[in-house]
Amino acid sequence: MGKFGLQFKATLENVTNVRPEGDDFRWYLKLKCGNCGEVSDKWQYITLLDSMPLKGGRGSASMVQKCKLCSRENSIDILRDTITPYNAEDSERFKTMVQFECRGLEPVDFQPQAGFAAGGAETSTQFPEINLQEKDWTDYDEKASESVGIYEVTHQFIKC
Repeated sequence: MGKFGLQFKATLENVTNVRPEGDDFRWYLKLKCGNCGEVSDKWQYITLLDSMPLKGGRGSASMVQKCKLCSRENSIDILRDTITPYNAEDSERFKTMVQFECRGLEPVDFQPQAGFAAGGAETSTQFPEINLQEKDWTDYDEKASESVGIYEVTHQFIKC
C-alpha cells in the first residue's frame, strides 16, 4: 500500500484557487499494476462519489479492478482531506493537489479535463467549468477588465 501525490503546475494569469469542483470531479488516470507492470492503455477516471467494497470486507476504495494481465485485484482511493487548491502564489511551481491511496497499483499519468474552477485574483469573479484538457484556458474578468488564464498545465506524481 502506498500513497501517491498528484502535483500540479501551471502559469496563472490573474486567477487563483484553481481546484476540482464537486464530489463528481473526474480524476483521469493511467494506472500501472505493481505486480506485473502492465499499464492501462485507456484513461480511467475515479471520483469521490465512487465507492467499491474491497475483497474480504476491508473497507472500500474509489476503484477496485482486476489486472487484465495477471488477474491481481488492485485498488485506488482518493484521500478527500488532501485535495488542495492551486493558488496564484503557487504559479509555475509544483504543488500537490490531491493524494491517492494505492494498493497494488501506481498512477503513471494524469489528464486534466473539465470540472475545474477558479476565482479572479483581484476580484470575486468565479470561473466554473474550466476545461484543462488542452493544457491552456483563457477567459475575461469583467470586474477587473483584464484577461485571465491558466497556461502550460503539467503534472508529476510523487510518493508520499
